[in-house]
Amino acid sequence: MKKFLKTTSLLLMCSLLLAACGNLQNSSLSSGGGDSSKSSSVQTTSASDSSNYDVLLSGGKYKTSPISGLTAADNSNQFNSRSFESGLMNLSKKQFSTNSYVFQEGQVLSASTVKDWLARKSKKNASGLNPESNGSTAADKRAPMYFQQMLEEDYLQKQDGKYKLAGMSIGIAMNKIDYYQKKQYGATYKTTISTEEQKAQGERVAKEVVQRLRKDSKVGNIPIVVGLYSVAPKDTLVGGTYFQYAVSKSDDLGSWSTLNYKNQMLPTVNGDTAISSSDSDAFSNFKDHIQNYFPNLSGVTAQAHYDGTNLKSMDITINTQFDGLAQVTSFTQFVQQSATKYLPSGADIDINIQTVDNQQAVVTRTNGKFYSHVYDAN
Repeated sequence: MKKFLKTTSLLLMCSLLLAACGNLQNSSLSSGGGDSSKSSSVQTTSASDSSNYDVLLSGGKYKTSPISGLTAADNSNQFNSRSFESGLMNLSKKQFSTNSYVFQEGQVLSASTVKDWLARKSKKNASGLNPESNGSTAADKRAPMYFQQMLEEDYLQKQDGKYKLAGMSIGIAMNKIDYYQKKQYGATYKTTISTEEQKAQGERVAKEVVQRLRKDSKVGNIPIVVGLYSVAPKDTLVGGTYFQYAVSKSDDLGSWSTLNYKNQMLPTVNGDTAISSSDSDAFSNFKDHIQNYFPNLSGVTAQAHYDGTNLKSMDITINTQFDGLAQVTSFTQFVQQSATKYLPSGADIDINIQTVDNQQAVVTRTNGKFYSHVYDAN
């Protein structure tokens, strides 16, 4: 599981970089929306298909965001990370065309700034966007930490030979459950936040974030996509989802659009009803088929991602108990054939084949095309 979590947390970055066909274009980078005298040599990857962004590289290197991974409080559900990132990029594609913009992880917001914003408001931290403590530790009386995490994505366009910041997307992760301790290293308690309160607090935070960003000269009046994300609780086996977004083109945030994204574990657990019985049956048939072929599998599970009742993608994990290269290669081929036959045809698919300690192979279907790779195979 640890190996899988590491793999999935890097899939967004890998998909951007591996989609590059190796054709790099040289240019120079302006760090803001206007002209800049300080520029550095940059390159862009060329995406292998029009559904992906070209990625901006600086000095031949991928630049990571300084705010990546910063959170207001602990939440051990690592599935949130991938959903938070990939979901924001999908929202960005609604506003910033993959044919007109190149992607870079956020470079405007600093770690120190975001740490202050994620903290509680106090006399020492007037910029805190979580409410000031009221002194109570009772679950139903304390002021919870609503604002959990923040993500920035930058979208640039080439103007006068330089890449300039032309759009930005901001992800704002809001808690449904706030975990806390009454004393350091003590027992963990939780405050449940209603859907209405989560929405209201998210809109408050988003409005303030946009107003603060507009004061930054690097941002100016560029379009800003703002998505509100509901953080999945610790004890769930899927990540959270974005529940609404807005596009700001001035100091105002703009009107909100409601999203109907859902994630579900397959096979369903805790008595959950399947979002789509046909998708659930299709996965069960796939699972049974490969387990009949190789009975010594220790588990086959999936995360199904929906827009309403429409299946958008499926992430499948297959845990094996064999290490032989011939077995892994044969099994990977069989998994791809089985996925073609049994799994829903319209959705993107990622299948990770692994042991407890090692990633063995991956099978993917993107835009209807299957690809597979067996690790450590010559």
